[in-house]
Amino acid sequence: MIDPADSPADQEGADAPLQRPGIRRRAETTIRHLLSIQIVRFGLIGVVNTAFGYGLFIALQLTLGTVTHYLVVLVVSTVIAIVQAYILQRWLVFRHKGNWWAGLARFTTVYFGAFLFNLAALPLLVEIAHLPVIPAQGIAIAVQALGTYTAHKLFTFRSGPANPDHGSTDAKSSDPGSGSDSGSANLRVVSLATGEVLS
Repeated sequence: MIDPADSPADQEGADAPLQRPGIRRRAETTIRHLLSIQIVRFGLIGVVNTAFGYGLFIALQLTLGTVTHYLVVLVVSTVIAIVQAYILQRWLVFRHKGNWWAGLARFTTVYFGAFLFNLAALPLLVEIAHLPVIPAQGIAIAVQALGTYTAHKLFTFRSGPANPDHGSTDAKSSDPGSGSDSGSANLRVVSLATGEVLS
């Protein structure tokens, strides 16, 4: 005998929990695929780095800026932001395995050039263009990003034995350990996106 309560709508609702895990798995697979593309990771981490650096500058300007010059605030925030950016770019974007300090030296060289640009651009925008300090720094950061991207690709994390996955997508290395490093980095980011702790 057919139970009238077992309507198609009820059966559809009963199947929904079974469909959700499949949808979640497909979403995680898509995220992993996107995170395997180096330029996507660079963009995502670049947003994090920019938000951190700009946010730090704002916080220091609103506090230390009341007792010191804004260029002092710029120096302090830049030094902190460089170290934070290098760690994330090395670990999650380029997955560089070379010497940590040599990489930091090249990274710092690139950012020193960007800093000199910033040091010239910020007073120009504030003193000549008469823009407020905070929006002026935002404009300077946007221009800096274009140059630092190219410099990191060609210089800081250049291709070589220590960095086999420098292309737009991560190459499959013949080293058995390299796959686990790439997978681990992807899973760490996916776990943040999905709210799960993935082993």
